[in-house]
Amino acid sequence: MKYTTTQSVFRIILGTLMAIAGVGHLTFQRQEFQAQVPRWLPDSAAFMDFVVLASGVTEILLGLAMIFITKHRIKVGLILALFYVLIFPGNISQYTNGIDAFGLDTDQKRLIRLFFQPVLILWALWSTGALTYLKNKFKK
Repeated sequence: MKYTTTQSVFRIILGTLMAIAGVGHLTFQRQEFQAQVPRWLPDSAAFMDFVVLASGVTEILLGLAMIFITKHRIKVGLILALFYVLIFPGNISQYTNGIDAFGLDTDQKRLIRLFFQPVLILWALWSTGALTYLKNKFKK
């Protein structure tokens, strides 16, 4: 499968951003990430903190995998895209419950944020070659 230098650069950028976000979950943005825990999940402080910590570790691992596990980049891209789908309810919850975090302090900003999730999904799929893989798989 053909894979370009541009895809490689964007894969590494996305991996780096994921790892940084994961570190933020565990440290300096821990409180803000709790705003994205869906409100339909148990709302105990301990559980919400666990969700933030677990997703942070997952983001670090996925970020590092995006950068270093090039042999399985398509699988990693598919897993990262699935991760973005799975965490999307948190973004919806932040919007529907009007929760301020990450500078998203108006309904308009929180709504606009929702439209960036598909961009991240496509970025993960395109930058790893998974988008081409899926196109070819379903073309047959």
